[in-house]
Amino acid sequence: MHRRFGSALATSTLALVTVVGTASAAGAAPADKQQVLASWTQTSASSYSAWAAARANQAAWSAYGFDWSTDYCSSSPDNPFGFPFSMSCARHDFGYRNYKAAGTFSANKARLDSAFYEDLKRVCNNYGGSTKTACDSTAWTYYQAVRAFG
Repeated sequence: MHRRFGSALATSTLALVTVVGTASAAGAAPADKQQVLASWTQTSASSYSAWAAARANQAAWSAYGFDWSTDYCSSSPDNPFGFPFSMSCARHDFGYRNYKAAGTFSANKARLDSAFYEDLKRVCNNYGGSTKTACDSTAWTYYQAVRAFG
């Protein structure tokens, strides 16, 4: 009885390894691509940090075929009034480009825009007083622009 179970388990494991190996060899993206994309495009600071770490080591994620390209804040200033918004814009571009490629952009746009706004507000949290107020106001303006035109 144990021998047959062990043999069946070994056969199942070999079949799984063969399927995974074949998918990788054929250039197919890993099965968890959508889960990884979703985890990197949430509103939380930990989601932003995970995306930033992956962006810094893109080669490790090459099998996923993510589009890392960015024009940062498009035609708006990347660092308006000296506020460093460029990385927030880059993550926003990442979400937009990869969800469009996956054909699921419409279902995710509102969350991507909200994540963008949360990223901008985290930048603004580094300031105090009237400078923070000016940053928050600029962040709100950028958020409203992507909601309307993004």
